[in-house]
Amino acid sequence: MDIVGALGRDPPDRESLPRWLAPLPEALEDVAFRFVWAIVAINLLGTAFGFWYYRFQFRELPMETWPFIPDSPGATLLIALALAAWALGRSSDTLATLAFFGNVKLGLWTPYVLVVFYPAFLANSGPAMYAFLFVSHLGMVVQAFVLHRITDFPVKAVAVATAWYTVDLLMDYFVPVTGGVTHTSIPYPDAEPWFTTTVLQVAAAGAVALTVIPLFWALATRVATLRTRIRAGGGA
Repeated sequence: MDIVGALGRDPPDRESLPRWLAPLPEALEDVAFRFVWAIVAINLLGTAFGFWYYRFQFRELPMETWPFIPDSPGATLLIALALAAWALGRSSDTLATLAFFGNVKLGLWTPYVLVVFYPAFLANSGPAMYAFLFVSHLGMVVQAFVLHRITDFPVKAVAVATAWYTVDLLMDYFVPVTGGVTHTSIPYPDAEPWFTTTVLQVAAAGAVALTVIPLFWALATRVATLRTRIRAGGGA
């Protein structure tokens, strides 16, 4: 078996989308699909590391809240599943859309809080771990932008992803249904003042904005894809 057959498949067709919706070079996207099983493996390793990273929160919070705790490893698991499903010829729009939302949202939120709360994060994690967390989460955003090759973000799939990440947002910051919220641990007390607000509100503000951004991006990609197909005479 040749290396492409062993590690991936020939890349799917690429729609003609504006650069701001498909920012990666086509050649880089092609590499991702030709070596898709390597990317799946890397994401599964990242998922395992992420669950280990959240081990203290798993111990402290009740089991019924566990699905809402490991945000970043949940996102890397979703993209691993989405890419694996495509590689096996069983693409899922819902999986791919959930993965897009999660990798954009968490891939940007983590660097956001690492920068905003950098004194304590740097002191607690050390420079090497701090840099690893920062760069690896930005990598999540990069990989999310290959997903337009395997989904055109149908409205039903976008609705599912919006619903999940809205519930997750509420559980993380606004609705302490079990006595406490479930957001990723931050090295400051939630109620500690931060400029004109609190640590929790600063983290929540970023999470709210970064739930809206992938929603806009997915719907904009949907609209641009349909326009391209109509112009090409392929219908909607």
